[in-house]
Amino acid sequence: MDHVLTKASLGKGPPPGGDGPGQGAYTACPGAGHRSSPFRRGLLAWVRAFPFLAPSLFGVSVFLLLPVILIFVLSLLQWNLLSPPKFVGFQNFATIFEQDGAGHSLLVTAYYVLLAIPLQTVLSLGMAVMLNRKLPGMGVYRVLFVVPFMATPVALAVVWNWIFDPKFGFANQLIGYFGIPAQNWLGSYKLAMPVLAAVQIWQWVGYNMLFFLAGLQGIPPELLESAAIDGAGQWQRFRRVTVPLLRPTMLFVLVTTVIGSFQVFDTVYVLTDGGPGTSTQVLNLSIYQTAFTDFRIGEASAMSVVLFVVVLIFTFIQFTYFRRRTVYEYV
Repeated sequence: MDHVLTKASLGKGPPPGGDGPGQGAYTACPGAGHRSSPFRRGLLAWVRAFPFLAPSLFGVSVFLLLPVILIFVLSLLQWNLLSPPKFVGFQNFATIFEQDGAGHSLLVTAYYVLLAIPLQTVLSLGMAVMLNRKLPGMGVYRVLFVVPFMATPVALAVVWNWIFDPKFGFANQLIGYFGIPAQNWLGSYKLAMPVLAAVQIWQWVGYNMLFFLAGLQGIPPELLESAAIDGAGQWQRFRRVTVPLLRPTMLFVLVTTVIGSFQVFDTVYVLTDGGPGTSTQVLNLSIYQTAFTDFRIGEASAMSVVLFVVVLIFTFIQFTYFRRRTVYEYV
C-alpha cells in the first residue's frame, strides 16, 4: 500500500545530510492510502443504484433489446416456422427487393409520412396557440381535442370505414349537399392514401397539441413583452421568439410522429388492407403478410431490419438538424 509522507515538525525539511528528529523528518500517514479512486466510487454508486434500476433494465432487455437482436439474427435465416432454420446470409435482403416489393412498400410508407406529418404538425401548433389563451372553457376544449387519441386505432378505423362507405357513408352524404358526386374514397388509387393520412391527422393532432401547449406555457412572458416593446408585431413575435424557443418541443414531436407514421399498421389493415391494388401497401403491412400469411420469417425479419435502418436514419437527420438550432435554457 502506498503511503503519503507528511512533515513531522515545523521545519522546512530534512537537511542534506540527515533526517533526524526535529530536523523535518517525514513519516508515513497510514490513513491516506484508503482514499477511494473515482472508478471505485462510481462502481459503488452503480451497485447501490442497481436494485432500483433492475426492473426497468429487465423490461428494456427482454421486450426491446432482445427482440431487436433476434430480428437481426432471423433476417439471416430462411425459416417457415415448421422446418429447421437455414442460414442464407444476406440473401433475404436481395429477395425482398427483387420479389416481394419491399422497395415499393417503402415508397408508399414515405408518401404516407409526407402527407401526414407536415399538416399534422402545423395543425397541432396552431391549435396550441389558440388554446394557450386564458379564456373560459379552454380546459374543456383541450380535453375534447385529445379524446381521439385515447380511442383504439382499430375501433376508430371501423367507424371511419362506415363514414367513407361509397353508398351509405356520411362523407358522400355531406359532399352531396354541395353538388359533388359520390366518391369511392377507399377504393380509389388517388384518394385512398390521402384518406388514411387524414384519419392519422385527426387522431394524433390533439395529442401533439398538448406538447406544443406545454412548450408555449414554458416560454417566459418577459421575452414576448420585451419584443413587443421593441416594436415587434404579433407575427414577428411568433416567428422570431416563439418558434425558436419551441424547437426542443418540435424535435420531440417530429421524432415521435415520424417513427409512429413509419410503423403505421392498424388503420391501413382495417380500412384498405393495402388496396386498392398495392397503393396503400405500407411496409409494416408487408411485414405482417410475409410473416403470418406466407410464413417467410426470414424475409419478414429482413424487411423489419430495413424499416429499422430507415427510421434510424430519419431520426439521426432530425437530431443533427436541430442540434445547433435548439435553445434549452432561457437566460
